[in-house]
Amino acid sequence: MTSTIVVGVDGSAPSLAAVEYAARDAARRNAALRIIHVWPPLTMGDREIHDTERGHHEGIVADARRRASECAPDIEISTQLTRGDVVDQLHREAMGADEVVIGSRGMGGFAGLILGSVGLALAGHVAGPVVVVRTSPRHVYGELLAGFDGSEESETALDFAFAEAERREARLKIVYAWQPPALAASAAGYGTLIQDLYDERMSFVRQQLAAWAEKFPHVPVEHVGVCDHPVHALSEESRTADLVIVGSRGRGVLRSAALGSVGCGLLHRAHCPVAVVTDRQDRR
Repeated sequence: MTSTIVVGVDGSAPSLAAVEYAARDAARRNAALRIIHVWPPLTMGDREIHDTERGHHEGIVADARRRASECAPDIEISTQLTRGDVVDQLHREAMGADEVVIGSRGMGGFAGLILGSVGLALAGHVAGPVVVVRTSPRHVYGELLAGFDGSEESETALDFAFAEAERREARLKIVYAWQPPALAASAAGYGTLIQDLYDERMSFVRQQLAAWAEKFPHVPVEHVGVCDHPVHALSEESRTADLVIVGSRGRGVLRSAALGSVGCGLLHRAHCPVAVVTDRQDRR
């Protein structure tokens, strides 16, 4: 069965940047690209107005298809223009897709995508990776960035990160951001204790990462351990990365909990596209 990448478009600059990313990723994966544009449900009004409106939305789809063909002329491209709810439609399309790509902000149904309900309803809730793209890249650095904290969700993200690095023949930088426990300022031996705890955690992390290094021996890997908040550490490292990859919380009841604070923070602050990866066993 042919792999498929789904990209949601609305005519905005971020959504066209998402189309470019999705088309190039489809070429790397030898996958088909499916372009989806959802416009609001039909309301009462003059038929001529609706016909004009439809022409506008057909133009958005045509522009997206043209942009995809320019970026990756050899991929298979299909389009879908439909009425309805953006979130519901993309959720349905995501069920059979290898990846969903969306722009960071948009117009109409995608307005306020990162900050609003649509982004929260997709990232962390769609099984598999959701890639959020802000702008078209100015540089290709040949490096991917992944956050790791030892959780099951970050292990799912690492599976994706190593496979993606192998497809791109890119380096993979894995960042473990550790925040030391709060101790009284007068505690004796504070510095030594913190260093011992940090060394212990880094040893544990390296042991966990060894299995992926064996599975993907051709992927150059760099391990970075820092005492910092993970959002700040990853956003700073993302300045010279082509993609930053994090796991979702996976099983949260609330939408914001399912996405997680790190994923949500990176969607605001990262300097490159962000992939939020949810285990396919955790379908919503």
